[in-house]
Amino acid sequence: MPESVESVESVEPAASASLRRIEKRLDAAARIAAPLVRRAPALVLPFDDRKKSRLRAALATGEEVALFLPRGSVLRHGDLLVANDGGMIRVEAAPETVLLVSADTPQALMRAAYHLGNRHTPVEVGDGFLKLEYDPVLRDMLLRLDVHVAEALMPFEPEAGAYGGGHKHGHDETFAEDYALAQQVFHERHGHDHSHDHGHDHPHTHSHDPVHPHDGDCCGLASSTHDGKSGKHDH
Repeated sequence: MPESVESVESVEPAASASLRRIEKRLDAAARIAAPLVRRAPALVLPFDDRKKSRLRAALATGEEVALFLPRGSVLRHGDLLVANDGGMIRVEAAPETVLLVSADTPQALMRAAYHLGNRHTPVEVGDGFLKLEYDPVLRDMLLRLDVHVAEALMPFEPEAGAYGGGHKHGHDETFAEDYALAQQVFHERHGHDHSHDHGHDHPHTHSHDPVHPHDGDCCGLASSTHDGKSGKHDH
Protein backbone atom coordinates (compact mmCIF):
# COMPACT_ATOMS: atom_id res chain seq x y z
CA MET A 1 0.00 0.00 0.00
CA PRO A 2 1.46 3.41 -0.93
CA GLU A 3 2.75 5.52 1.91
CA SER A 4 1.32 8.79 0.55
CA VAL A 5 -2.46 8.78 0.21
CA GLU A 6 -4.49 11.88 0.96
CA SER A 7 -7.38 13.88 -0.38
CA VAL A 8 -6.46 16.25 -3.19
CA GLU A 9 -8.60 18.94 -1.57
CA SER A 10 -6.16 18.98 1.37
CA VAL A 11 -3.15 19.54 -0.88
CA GLU A 12 -1.82 23.03 -1.59
CA PRO A 13 -2.91 24.11 -5.11
CA ALA A 14 0.67 24.74 -6.21
CA ALA A 15 1.79 21.31 -5.03
CA SER A 16 -1.18 19.62 -6.68
CA ALA A 17 -0.56 21.43 -9.97
CA SER A 18 2.98 20.05 -10.14
CA LEU A 19 1.75 16.45 -10.05
CA ARG A 20 0.71 14.35 -13.00
CA ARG A 21 -3.09 14.33 -13.14
CA ILE A 22 -5.09 11.17 -13.78
CA GLU A 23 -8.42 12.16 -15.27
CA LYS A 24 -9.48 9.27 -17.50
CA ARG A 25 -10.27 5.58 -17.09
CA LEU A 26 -10.09 3.41 -20.21
CA ASP A 27 -13.19 1.50 -21.21
CA ALA A 28 -13.13 -2.15 -20.16
CA ALA A 29 -13.57 -3.14 -23.81
CA ALA A 30 -10.41 -1.28 -24.88
CA ARG A 31 -7.84 -3.67 -26.31
CA ILE A 32 -4.45 -2.71 -24.95
CA ALA A 33 -1.39 -4.78 -25.77
CA ALA A 34 -0.39 -6.94 -22.79
CA PRO A 35 3.25 -5.72 -22.78
CA LEU A 36 2.05 -2.11 -22.46
CA VAL A 37 -0.18 -3.03 -19.53
CA ARG A 38 2.65 -4.88 -17.77
CA ARG A 39 5.00 -1.92 -18.17
CA ALA A 40 2.48 0.58 -16.78
CA PRO A 41 3.25 1.64 -13.18
CA ALA A 42 0.79 0.38 -10.59
CA LEU A 43 -1.50 2.45 -8.39
CA VAL A 44 -2.07 0.15 -5.40
CA LEU A 45 -5.02 1.21 -3.24
CA PRO A 46 -7.41 -0.34 -0.70
CA PHE A 47 -11.12 -0.20 -1.50
CA ASP A 48 -11.76 2.83 0.70
CA ASP A 49 -9.37 4.87 -1.47
CA ARG A 50 -10.49 3.32 -4.76
CA LYS A 51 -13.95 4.82 -4.25
CA LYS A 52 -12.53 8.35 -3.95
CA SER A 53 -12.57 10.46 -7.09
CA ARG A 54 -10.17 13.07 -5.70
CA LEU A 55 -6.96 11.67 -4.28
CA ARG A 56 -3.24 12.28 -4.03
CA ALA A 57 -1.35 8.99 -3.94
CA ALA A 58 2.01 7.42 -4.73
CA LEU A 59 2.52 4.92 -7.53
CA ALA A 60 4.52 1.76 -6.93
CA THR A 61 7.47 3.61 -8.49
CA GLY A 62 7.30 6.25 -5.74
CA GLU A 63 5.97 8.99 -8.03
CA GLU A 64 3.11 11.02 -6.55
CA VAL A 65 0.07 11.63 -8.73
CA ALA A 66 -3.24 13.46 -8.37
CA LEU A 67 -6.45 11.59 -9.14
CA PHE A 68 -9.25 13.70 -10.66
CA LEU A 69 -11.95 11.30 -11.86
CA PRO A 70 -15.70 11.95 -12.30
CA ARG A 71 -17.56 12.08 -9.00
CA GLY A 72 -18.88 8.68 -7.97
CA SER A 73 -16.12 6.74 -9.74
CA VAL A 74 -15.02 3.47 -8.15
CA LEU A 75 -11.76 1.91 -9.31
CA ARG A 76 -11.51 -1.85 -9.74
CA HIS A 77 -8.49 -4.13 -9.79
CA GLY A 78 -7.19 -4.21 -13.35
CA ASP A 79 -8.58 -0.83 -14.41
CA LEU A 80 -6.34 1.19 -16.73
CA LEU A 81 -6.00 4.93 -16.21
CA VAL A 82 -4.53 7.63 -18.44
CA ALA A 83 -2.59 10.60 -17.07
CA ASN A 84 -2.63 14.08 -18.59
CA ASP A 85 0.72 13.38 -20.30
CA GLY A 86 -0.68 10.28 -22.03
CA GLY A 87 1.02 7.83 -19.70
CA MET A 88 -0.90 4.72 -18.69
CA ILE A 89 -1.35 3.51 -15.09
CA ARG A 90 -2.87 0.23 -13.93
CA VAL A 91 -4.94 -0.14 -10.77
CA GLU A 92 -4.23 -2.86 -8.23
CA ALA A 93 -6.39 -3.68 -5.22
CA ALA A 94 -4.21 -3.54 -2.11
CA PRO A 95 -4.46 -6.31 0.48
CA GLU A 96 -6.43 -5.10 3.50
CA THR A 97 -7.97 -6.56 6.64
CA VAL A 98 -11.26 -8.24 5.77
CA LEU A 99 -13.73 -10.67 7.30
CA LEU A 100 -14.27 -13.98 5.50
CA VAL A 101 -17.68 -15.49 6.20
CA SER A 102 -18.50 -19.14 5.52
CA ALA A 103 -21.16 -21.51 6.80
CA ASP A 104 -22.00 -25.19 7.14
CA THR A 105 -25.12 -24.84 5.00
CA PRO A 106 -26.13 -22.63 2.05
CA GLN A 107 -29.14 -21.43 4.06
CA ALA A 108 -26.93 -20.13 6.88
CA LEU A 109 -24.72 -18.24 4.42
CA MET A 110 -27.77 -16.77 2.69
CA ARG A 111 -29.12 -15.67 6.06
CA ALA A 112 -25.83 -13.90 6.80
CA ALA A 113 -25.94 -12.24 3.37
CA TYR A 114 -29.51 -11.08 4.07
CA HIS A 115 -28.55 -9.41 7.35
CA LEU A 116 -25.49 -7.75 5.79
CA GLY A 117 -27.57 -6.50 2.89
CA ASN A 118 -30.18 -5.24 5.33
CA ARG A 119 -27.46 -2.95 6.67
CA HIS A 120 -26.29 -1.95 3.17
CA THR A 121 -22.85 -3.39 3.88
CA PRO A 122 -20.52 -3.63 0.85
CA VAL A 123 -19.93 -7.36 0.32
CA GLU A 124 -17.83 -9.40 -2.08
CA VAL A 125 -19.57 -12.65 -3.00
CA GLY A 126 -17.34 -15.66 -3.59
CA ASP A 127 -17.79 -19.38 -4.15
CA GLY A 128 -19.11 -20.44 -0.75
CA PHE A 129 -18.02 -17.33 1.14
CA LEU A 130 -18.73 -13.66 1.73
CA LYS A 131 -16.05 -11.03 2.20
CA LEU A 132 -16.46 -7.63 3.85
CA GLU A 133 -14.30 -4.90 5.33
CA TYR A 134 -13.27 -5.59 8.91
CA ASP A 135 -15.86 -4.31 11.38
CA PRO A 136 -15.95 -5.61 14.97
CA VAL A 137 -19.67 -4.88 15.33
CA LEU A 138 -20.57 -6.80 12.18
CA ARG A 139 -18.22 -9.59 13.23
CA ASP A 140 -20.16 -9.96 16.48
CA MET A 141 -23.47 -9.94 14.63
CA LEU A 142 -22.29 -12.65 12.23
CA LEU A 143 -21.07 -14.87 15.05
CA ARG A 144 -24.55 -14.67 16.56
CA LEU A 145 -25.89 -16.06 13.28
CA ASP A 146 -23.83 -19.23 13.70
CA VAL A 147 -21.58 -18.73 10.70
CA HIS A 148 -17.80 -18.98 10.58
CA VAL A 149 -15.92 -15.65 10.60
CA ALA A 150 -12.18 -15.33 10.02
CA GLU A 151 -9.90 -12.33 9.61
CA ALA A 152 -7.65 -12.25 6.56
CA LEU A 153 -5.40 -9.87 4.65
CA MET A 154 -6.74 -9.85 1.09
CA PRO A 155 -7.81 -7.50 -1.71
CA PHE A 156 -11.46 -6.45 -1.41
CA GLU A 157 -13.74 -6.10 -4.47
CA PRO A 158 -17.36 -5.70 -3.30
CA GLU A 159 -20.37 -6.07 -5.55
CA ALA A 160 -21.39 -2.96 -7.46
CA GLY A 161 -25.00 -1.75 -7.43
CA ALA A 162 -27.23 -3.86 -9.67
CA TYR A 163 -28.20 -0.77 -11.68
CA GLY A 164 -24.91 1.03 -11.43
CA GLY A 165 -25.55 2.68 -8.07
CA GLY A 166 -23.97 1.98 -4.73
CA HIS A 167 -20.86 4.14 -5.04
CA LYS A 168 -21.68 6.91 -2.60
CA HIS A 169 -20.59 7.16 0.97
CA GLY A 170 -23.27 6.47 3.56
CA HIS A 171 -25.62 3.51 3.69
CA ASP A 172 -28.93 5.28 3.09
CA GLU A 173 -27.60 7.24 0.11
CA THR A 174 -26.32 4.01 -1.44
CA PHE A 175 -29.68 2.25 -1.19
CA ALA A 176 -31.70 5.24 -2.36
CA GLU A 177 -29.44 5.74 -5.39
CA ASP A 178 -29.64 2.14 -6.55
CA TYR A 179 -33.37 1.80 -5.84
CA ALA A 180 -34.12 4.99 -7.79
CA LEU A 181 -32.16 3.63 -10.74
CA ALA A 182 -34.07 0.35 -10.51
CA GLN A 183 -37.37 2.24 -10.67
CA GLN A 184 -36.16 4.25 -13.64
CA VAL A 185 -35.18 1.12 -15.59
CA PHE A 186 -38.52 -0.55 -14.75
CA HIS A 187 -40.57 2.39 -16.02
CA GLU A 188 -38.44 2.71 -19.15
CA ARG A 189 -39.09 -0.95 -19.99
CA HIS A 190 -42.73 -1.22 -18.98
CA GLY A 191 -44.06 2.30 -19.46
CA HIS A 192 -46.60 4.07 -17.31
CA ASP A 193 -49.86 3.08 -19.06
CA HIS A 194 -50.64 0.15 -16.79
CA SER A 195 -50.58 2.38 -13.73
CA HIS A 196 -53.41 4.57 -15.07
CA ASP A 197 -55.90 1.96 -16.31
CA HIS A 198 -58.25 2.34 -13.36
CA GLY A 199 -58.01 6.12 -13.15
CA HIS A 200 -58.10 8.14 -9.96
CA ASP A 201 -61.82 8.91 -9.69
CA HIS A 202 -62.27 7.38 -6.28
CA PRO A 203 -60.45 8.10 -3.04
CA HIS A 204 -58.17 5.34 -1.89
CA THR A 205 -55.67 4.85 0.86
CA HIS A 206 -52.14 3.53 0.60
CA SER A 207 -50.14 2.14 3.46
CA HIS A 208 -46.46 2.94 3.38
CA ASP A 209 -44.49 0.27 5.13
CA PRO A 210 -40.71 0.44 5.13
CA VAL A 211 -39.20 -0.85 1.89
CA HIS A 212 -36.53 -2.79 3.75
CA PRO A 213 -37.26 -3.15 7.47
CA HIS A 214 -34.26 -3.54 9.71
CA ASP A 215 -34.04 -5.94 12.59
CA GLY A 216 -32.42 -4.42 15.64
CA ASP A 217 -31.77 -7.58 17.57
CA CYS A 218 -28.26 -8.29 16.45
CA CYS A 219 -25.97 -5.32 16.60
CA GLY A 220 -27.98 -2.13 17.18
CA LEU A 221 -26.31 -0.10 14.44
CA ALA A 222 -27.80 3.36 14.88
CA SER A 223 -26.64 4.51 11.44
CA SER A 224 -28.60 1.79 9.65
CA THR A 225 -31.73 1.60 11.81
CA HIS A 226 -34.92 3.18 10.48
CA ASP A 227 -37.78 4.37 12.64
CA GLY A 228 -40.22 2.02 10.94
CA LYS A 229 -42.98 4.63 10.81
CA SER A 230 -45.81 4.15 8.38
CA GLY A 231 -48.07 6.81 6.93
CA LYS A 232 -51.27 7.09 4.96
CA HIS A 233 -52.54 9.59 2.50
CA ASP A 234 -55.76 10.06 0.55
CA HIS A 235 -56.07 10.99 -3.06
